[in-house]
Amino acid sequence: MIIIKNNSVDPYFNLAAEQYLIDNCDEDVFMLWRNDRTVVIGNNQNAYAEVDREYADTHGITVSRRLTGGGAVFHDLGNVNFSFIIPSDGKGIDFKKYTAPIIESLKKMGLCAELSGRNDILIDGKKVSGNAQCVRNGKVLHHGTLLYCADLSKVSGVLRVDPAKLQSKGIKSVKSRVANIKDLMDTDMDVLQFMSVLESNFEGTKRGFTDTELQEITKLRCEKFATWEWIWGRSKEYTLTAKERFSYGSVEANINTDRGIIKEVSLTGDFFGVGDINELTDSLTGIRYEYADILAHLSKYDIQRYIFGASAEDISKLLFKNSLL
Repeated sequence: MIIIKNNSVDPYFNLAAEQYLIDNCDEDVFMLWRNDRTVVIGNNQNAYAEVDREYADTHGITVSRRLTGGGAVFHDLGNVNFSFIIPSDGKGIDFKKYTAPIIESLKKMGLCAELSGRNDILIDGKKVSGNAQCVRNGKVLHHGTLLYCADLSKVSGVLRVDPAKLQSKGIKSVKSRVANIKDLMDTDMDVLQFMSVLESNFEGTKRGFTDTELQEITKLRCEKFATWEWIWGRSKEYTLTAKERFSYGSVEANINTDRGIIKEVSLTGDFFGVGDINELTDSLTGIRYEYADILAHLSKYDIQRYIFGASAEDISKLLFKNSLL
């Protein structure tokens, strides 16, 4: 086994590194890594349904998508991630096999850790680790989180969403009771010391990324993992409703999108206008469901012709309101 020393805290680079290793490395791999503040959503999830966009933007939290399935998780520098990349034995998903050495390492630190349910590690009944897997190129990628000293207040904030206003066909996350490992330990150590102790329980050849690997991973980061198409454009069909009372009347918006592209929009209310509102709403079909894209498009129109007193900014914010709540 090789033990990769990865000092990057860029989530897009780290997720690209996993794909590069599973596609190109012939040896068994173990890697510990951390991400700066980010929400990592599962491969099959609807990004719009999982993330409070305004909260994320306000707190400098990025949004990223991984190769594996499962639910959305919040990472910061107090969260330690581990990855195993090992040839598949053909038996399918097996969380017990890959969480066992992590659980054993935690027990050596005096913690009563156990695998619970499908893919969680608990300590004293509290979740400290979620795990996910996928099989690619005949290899298993198993990775998991270890909440060590994460800012747990950000978890409920950035993953908050109003289910009554958004019906999604993506796979929703399940909220669980979580805790930081540091708060459950008798020994006082910082997150880097914790990583060092954890890594010491694994035998293998330690090395960093070569210059060639860094170049290829960076390319994959920029061309895939950091792109709108990968993060937002894979979101499955969903509908949103937003309503607001303006000085010129009430306006209600219903938006249907698929893969991050607007399929249909309707605007109704007690507003006035001389133009056919359907002309305006029909023109939005095919536009990316992003505030900047919607604003740029509506700015080409005389909005007051359709909704007297309104501006392109008003309607753009209304259309994007569910992602800004």
